[in-house]
Amino acid sequence: MSAGFKSSVAALALLGAVVATVAYAEKGHGDGMGSGMGDQGGMLLEMFDAIDTDSDGKLSLAELAAHRLAEFTAADTNSDGALDAAEMEAHHAAKMAAMMADHAARMIENRDNDGNGTLSADEFGEGPGEEHFARIDTDNDGMISKEEAEAAMQHRKTRGHGWGMMGNGHSMGDSDN
Repeated sequence: MSAGFKSSVAALALLGAVVATVAYAEKGHGDGMGSGMGDQGGMLLEMFDAIDTDSDGKLSLAELAAHRLAEFTAADTNSDGALDAAEMEAHHAAKMAAMMADHAARMIENRDNDGNGTLSADEFGEGPGEEHFARIDTDNDGMISKEEAEAAMQHRKTRGHGWGMMGNGHSMGDSDN
């Protein structure tokens, strides 16, 4: 197989992935790179300006393909033109670490009432267990049984709502206090 043919196949595969990524993101499923966190449909919007290289307020297929290729190239640390499991894991871990660092900074910014750059237990707030305790404790015995917890999770699933990493669509104490 010639290098030109391989390049054409790779370009078509990337273009297909880009189109699928946009369609997936439009349905609220994230950025196509498997982040699985945060405002899933918002990933494309967060990256919009970076992808819109000609700053015309619109994304062309060429801009999407260029962005996807840049993502692929960044992940392909050994420059062999293919991503192995270790490269994909490292790429996802780096993106996850950046998102978590941003999330932590926003939590401190939003909750650090005394301005000392850290969160006390009070500033950290309630977790989803405390926040939703009364609703989950359906027999009102002051305890949550495993069956009540399972029923609450099933109820959330059937309503089409995920509870995020810590149960309420927020992460680690990021409740709506």
